[in-house]
Amino acid sequence: MPNKIDYCMPLPILYSFRRCPYAIRARYILTLLDVPVQLREVVLKDKPNALLELGGRTTVPQMVLSDGGRLEESLDIIHYALQHTGKDSVDELWPSTPLKRIKINTWVSYNDTRFKYWLDRYKYSDRHDESESFYRAKAEVFIKRLEKRLSHQAFVLSTASPTIADVCLFPFIRQFVGVDTKWFETSEYANVRRWLNWFLESTEFKAVMTKFEKWQPEQDVVLFPAQAK
Repeated sequence: MPNKIDYCMPLPILYSFRRCPYAIRARYILTLLDVPVQLREVVLKDKPNALLELGGRTTVPQMVLSDGGRLEESLDIIHYALQHTGKDSVDELWPSTPLKRIKINTWVSYNDTRFKYWLDRYKYSDRHDESESFYRAKAEVFIKRLEKRLSHQAFVLSTASPTIADVCLFPFIRQFVGVDTKWFETSEYANVRRWLNWFLESTEFKAVMTKFEKWQPEQDVVLFPAQAK
């Protein structure tokens, strides 16, 4: 059974950056599962002392728990949300069967390692040795795999609803598309377009991409998601 939020304790603090794909997927799950946090929007070139003083990694997203614990990875934040929601959709997002969990982890791992490697070079090809088209072709290996999977079903592992795999992947596919939107819109990847648009048009994504001012120590607490009580 999930461990619901204890509202007698201070809410966890989430350091986040609006456009970071890792932060997007963490905020998406928090929104989908209605798990409240104190949001602190970070400007990466001017990180707050409160984040720097934590020591170790200063990347985002990071969550500081009410007991002083710290979650430094988006996947850790996602699993925290799964364990602290009162929603019934946990089994859909994170199925209990070991095989499905292995498949989810396999997709996410490939995305976060091999695809991310080529995505970064595609985004910033002017900083590397090869052409933009070269790096796009390398990244397309994963896009083609995703297109094939989505030709048979609505989501990566399900015909009915997304799992953690979908939520973890779509912010990075969004970045891939953003490098050359016109090219992607006329590409062969019709199923990836349909799948990605499902997320981009969702009410959760609109809430996730709400703009917040840079966090200041003296400001009032920003509750996220906004509908959390």
